[in-house]
Amino acid sequence: MESPNDNDPLWDRKLLERIAFESLKEQRAKRRWGVFFKLAALAYLLAVLVLVVDWGGSEKLADGKHTALINLHGTIEASGDTSADKINGALQSAFEDKGTAGVVLRINSPGGSPVQSGIVYDEIRRLRAKHPQIPLYAVVEDICASGGYYIASAADQIYVDKASIVGSIGVLMSGFGFTGTMDKLGVERRLLTAGTNKGFMDPFSPQDEKQKQHAQILLAEVHKQFIEVVRQGRGARLKETPDMFSGLMWAGSQSIEMGLADGLGTVDSVARDVVKAETVLDYSVKENIAERFAKKLGAEAGQTLGSRILGAFPTLR
Repeated sequence: MESPNDNDPLWDRKLLERIAFESLKEQRAKRRWGVFFKLAALAYLLAVLVLVVDWGGSEKLADGKHTALINLHGTIEASGDTSADKINGALQSAFEDKGTAGVVLRINSPGGSPVQSGIVYDEIRRLRAKHPQIPLYAVVEDICASGGYYIASAADQIYVDKASIVGSIGVLMSGFGFTGTMDKLGVERRLLTAGTNKGFMDPFSPQDEKQKQHAQILLAEVHKQFIEVVRQGRGARLKETPDMFSGLMWAGSQSIEMGLADGLGTVDSVARDVVKAETVLDYSVKENIAERFAKKLGAEAGQTLGSRILGAFPTLR
C-alpha cells in the first residue's frame, strides 16, 4: 500500500477506500475458497456413495460356469422385498445366462401371499420346462414355511439344515373384533353397503355366521390348491401322514424323513457337490436407494391401512 501524501487533502479518505477495497478482495477470496472446499467435499461424498451404496439390481461377479443364487428372504408379498416380480426377474436372468449350471433358491421365509407364491411357483415350472438342462434346488436356512414351502416344492430337490423349520402347509385369515369395546365406549358403527355381503368380515360389526362359513370355504379352496402343488412337486417322495397338511411344522431332519425335503445341505455344499459349479453368483434383485427412500416415506402413512386390508385376505403363513 502506498504511503499517504501529506499534500493531498483527501489522503485519509483514499486510504479508507483502499483498506475497504483490500478487505472486500480478501472476503471474496475466502468465499471462493469456501465454495471450492464445499464442492470438493460434495464430490468426495458422491464418490463414497457410488462405491459403497447398493444401488439395486442383480449382482454378477464373474463369467463362466457357475451356480446362480437367488435369495428369497422375509414375507412374500406384492409390495415387499420378496415379491413375485423381483423373484421372477431374478429367476429369468439366472436361467437365461449361458454360464448357469444350476440355480439355487435360498429360502428363509415364514410365508405370505398365496397369489405371489403361486406366481413364483408357476414361473419356476415354466423356466424348468424351457431350460431342462438347468436344475433348480431350494436351500432352506432358518425357516421355510407356508408360502415359502409352496415355492420350494417346485424345486428339483430341497436341502435343509437339521434344525431348519419346514412345513406349515395351511392357510389362515386373521383379524380382530371390536364390537364389545365399542359398546363399552358408547361408539355406534354406521356401515352402509350396496350388496348384502359387501361388509364381509368387517371388524367393527358382529360376526355373521354365513360370512364365516363362506370364509371357511374360501380358505379350504386355497388349502386344496396348496396341497395339490406340494403333491405335484414332491411326488412319490412324500410320506403322507394325517398331520402333514394340517399346518404343523417340523425340524429339517424330520422333514427329510417325511419326504418334505431331500437332504442336508447349504448353498456352498449344493453348488460344490450337486451342481458341480463352486463359483456362486448372486442374481437377487436388490432394492435400490430410491425404492428404499420411497418405502420409508410411505411406511408410516400406509401401515395401519395396509395391516387392516391384508388381514382380510388368505395368507400362507
